Amino acid sequence: MPDECRASGWLVVDKPEGFSSHRVVDTIRRAIGAKAGHAGTLDLLASGVLPVAIGEATKTVAYAMNGRKRYRFRIQWGVARTTDDSEGEIVSESEARPNRAEIEAILPRFTGRVMQTPPAYSALKISGRRAYALARAGRPPSLPPRQVEIFSLQLVGIPGPDHADFETEVGKGTYIRALARDLAAGLGTFGHITALRRLSVGSFTEADAIRLESINNPQHMSHAVGSLLPIETSLAGVPAVTLAKAEAERLRYGQRVAIDQAVEQVPSDGLGPGMVVSIWHDHALVALAVVEDGRLRPIRVING
Repeated sequence: MPDECRASGWLVVDKPEGFSSHRVVDTIRRAIGAKAGHAGTLDLLASGVLPVAIGEATKTVAYAMNGRKRYRFRIQWGVARTTDDSEGEIVSESEARPNRAEIEAILPRFTGRVMQTPPAYSALKISGRRAYALARAGRPPSLPPRQVEIFSLQLVGIPGPDHADFETEVGKGTYIRALARDLAAGLGTFGHITALRRLSVGSFTEADAIRLESINNPQHMSHAVGSLLPIETSLAGVPAVTLAKAEAERLRYGQRVAIDQAVEQVPSDGLGPGMVVSIWHDHALVALAVVEDGRLRPIRVING
């Protein structure tokens, strides 16, 4: 493996349609020769921002997945499909087509905290098996509704009577296919996704993204590796704590550190029990730790 490929950080890929998120990560893993993992699956037919953690950044994937996500998507009215996107079989049809006024009037019902039933074709596990595997086997699971958060939802275009385009910003666990299905039902018709693009995940945006071909092309490899974002890019919502050198080293070796003796700088709103924080020394990320009994317990150590 070339020395230039030994760095850790985040590579933001513009995932093309027709590629699974796993295939993208596997392509990067083989090309760079380092461990890798993605922050949030994109559907096969979706495109857009797929943050891929390289090396030590894989230890922060869970925090990247907690970030808000923005999407642009198109709904086709009047047709329900098994997968809630254009890949599935048609199961119901309707002649009803909503107009602009009707669509805009219903959007407030789908913002804020709402209950949403995940699609049967999803990666959720049911008794150890993926929901989509059960659905493909002819036994689609009955998934319970759960609360999700939709921060914004706008109608951005109506290319024709059968379609409408939207943009949305959502919290963790929100399914855009389910949102499209439920919007259509609220408007007295059926609907499914025909186009879906992710615009951002937390701090990762389209402006950071590189094309997957850049990874496969040796001539572009240096540029791709040079596009790595710092590990801490995924930790925008995690409070930062600065430690003196000796205490930072103790934490790095798995030892707990008393907060009142070690901390040089803490978040303005303090440190509460159970809080997860990023630990820094000399402007370098040392670890992730949790606050317990007045001490910092390391949960992920970042090897420099």
